Amino acid sequence: MNMTHLIDIANDSGGTLYLMLVLLTLALTVIIERSRYLSNMLEAGDQLIRLLKSSDKGAHTKLADFFHQYPKLPHRHLVDAATQALPVIRSDRESMDNTLEEAVMHEVPKLDRSLWLLDTVITLAPLLGLFGTILGMFNAFSVLGSGQDVAAEVTAGIAEALLATASGLVVAMIGLVFFNSLNARIRRVVHQMETLKIMMLNRADSTIQGHLQSL
Repeated sequence: MNMTHLIDIANDSGGTLYLMLVLLTLALTVIIERSRYLSNMLEAGDQLIRLLKSSDKGAHTKLADFFHQYPKLPHRHLVDAATQALPVIRSDRESMDNTLEEAVMHEVPKLDRSLWLLDTVITLAPLLGLFGTILGMFNAFSVLGSGQDVAAEVTAGIAEALLATASGLVVAMIGLVFFNSLNARIRRVVHQMETLKIMMLNRADSTIQGHLQSL
């Protein structure tokens, strides 16, 4: 099956295979962008937790340099909220907890941005493949009215029609694997922020306060 034959099949599919290619491109774009973003966030989050756990005097400077390197890190807004709430960190734990939880909730939508596109591709691709198969079956059986011995043409037409369904399933399976993987990474980033929140609530001592006040 050469490229010319594939193009002919795509042309006979009523455009569904071209749409399938668009869906695959969209899915891969979201997968690559979110994978890189979330991987960077996870690595930076682990580094931040290590810095806050550190009791070295030089950790204050390292923390400032860290946030200069990662100015858009979601964890930064959580730390900023804790910094602003330092005066009440001992006297009103519940208020501090609510403030930090609000900061976490504000950052979650930024983590799963564009994932709805991948979710849509996973749902739409098999349906589009089924639609392409139906169109292909119509084309395959349309030759029966000619009155000729066209069994071979019908068989070939059915095989080409099923290619649309196969393409839709492949796109959906690729999207589903990475969709679940990206959701797992999002949960890990949220867990990091929850860990930071608990650290700043339970370890509101001079070490943590010194780190935050140095920013």
